[in-house]
Amino acid sequence: MSDVAVVCSRMSFSWPDDTPVFRDLSFSVPPGRTGLVAPNGSGKSTLLRLIAGELKPTEGSLSVSGTLGYLPQSLPLTAGLSVAQVLGVDAVIRALDAVESGDVAEEHFAVIGDDWDVEERTRAQLDRLGLGGLALDRTLGTLSGGQVVSLGLAAQLLRRPDVLLLDEPTNNLDSAARSRLYDVLAEFNGSLLLVSHDRALLDRMERIAELDGGELRLYGGDFTAYQETVRAEREVAERNVRNAEQHLKREKRELQQARERADRRAGNAARNLKSAGLPKIFAGTMKRGAQESAGRAGQVHAARVDEARARLDEAGRAVREEQRLSLELPDTHVPAGRTLFQGEGMRAVLGGAEVFGPGGVDLTVRGPERIALTGPNGAGKSTLLRLIGGDLPLAGGELRRGEGRVAYLSQRLDLLDGERSVAENFARFAPERPEAERMNLLARFLFRGAGAHLPVRVLSGGERLRATLACVLYAEPAPRLLLLDEPTNNLDLVGVGQLESALEAYRGAFVVVSHDERFLAEIGVGRRLLLADGQLAEVAA
Repeated sequence: MSDVAVVCSRMSFSWPDDTPVFRDLSFSVPPGRTGLVAPNGSGKSTLLRLIAGELKPTEGSLSVSGTLGYLPQSLPLTAGLSVAQVLGVDAVIRALDAVESGDVAEEHFAVIGDDWDVEERTRAQLDRLGLGGLALDRTLGTLSGGQVVSLGLAAQLLRRPDVLLLDEPTNNLDSAARSRLYDVLAEFNGSLLLVSHDRALLDRMERIAELDGGELRLYGGDFTAYQETVRAEREVAERNVRNAEQHLKREKRELQQARERADRRAGNAARNLKSAGLPKIFAGTMKRGAQESAGRAGQVHAARVDEARARLDEAGRAVREEQRLSLELPDTHVPAGRTLFQGEGMRAVLGGAEVFGPGGVDLTVRGPERIALTGPNGAGKSTLLRLIGGDLPLAGGELRRGEGRVAYLSQRLDLLDGERSVAENFARFAPERPEAERMNLLARFLFRGAGAHLPVRVLSGGERLRATLACVLYAEPAPRLLLLDEPTNNLDLVGVGQLESALEAYRGAFVVVSHDERFLAEIGVGRRLLLADGQLAEVAA
């Protein structure tokens, strides 16, 4: 086995409009399991595409040790493709069928090669990913988003690549599918390089590669170890800044004291020369000597001040900016026991079909409850949130909403006007607040200066979520019940942390749909509901 899985040498890449993404990037990734993390917009997906050969570097080179498999975040597949075609086994299976039917033409054996067991291997791989019931002639258009992702992974694993690249492989997967993916990747014998914000998956890696500021750094250990290392680095860097600040103050003080001493010596020398009655030529020579000596001393101290200032600048650059949100949301408080929502026998119809069972579903939300709504993909979780929020009409049953506003954040984050700025959207939600107060509140969500005046359409997924949360949580009146549908999808790890900060400060009730167990634990979920087979049931939190 090679000592490296991926090598990047002085690679630069720019988009056709000359927008630079990487400049003179060099790194090597050892064999094994590597998780790639970085803020949104840093070029993680672009880097995977460059390694996969989908994009070509502007300068430099990229190489992979052995064969390569690549599963992008968005699969470029057409709805009419069959399962066998996606898996790349359709030609071999047709040849096998022909041979079994008595057709012994040489071209069939050429197609089959050594793949006489392809159907058994295919079935075994599909079984491991929970797709055992799929017919090989079934088309993609009939599959859920999660099934398509799992099928794409099965296709790559069947090729048995030496190096496998995965871009956000757990997006759109429910909890059961995620668990199966973890197990399958644990059995993979090749090298793995994946981009993910799934912390449970990243904790199964051997190392973390951090892409930041145009550089890639490797950290040994899983994601939890990486976080601890980064935290320790931040503490050291902040301590170095404090020490550098103290050193700069000390050097400035010594420079000022040196100047004052020089001025006193010059004054004393002038008085001594005058009282000594020396000829002017000797007095002038001695005065110039004193001035030159004072000047040299001043230059030494000034150079030390410049050096101290440079050390402070260097120490400051090493400090990682803390990007968690610090919020207070007293207006969202809900007294314990107050009923915010009550629904009985709720029914919904989509595309002419009933979403839930014959009797509908019942749900009551009281006080500042933190509720996780879980269940397999396609069970109707998003539909239930839309019913609660009033975004979808009730097809049967009853529902009552208590006092206070209900805010619904869909997966699409389409609550804001994309053509308006963050500040303009905020003004729509909180028109009674003075402008200065609105700008201060936006700053708590990290929108400062020009950032608050960017149009929403140009924001990244994490920025758009922050803007939406600012508008929703500080709206007037404040929401007492918050509905969130897969809020961590398309967020980077910083964005997930910021969302956790906001929900920790929120004092109302929320119902959140998420398959991210780490996220649910961080936000303090105290009640769990399982929606499956048209029934809604309480499960252990």
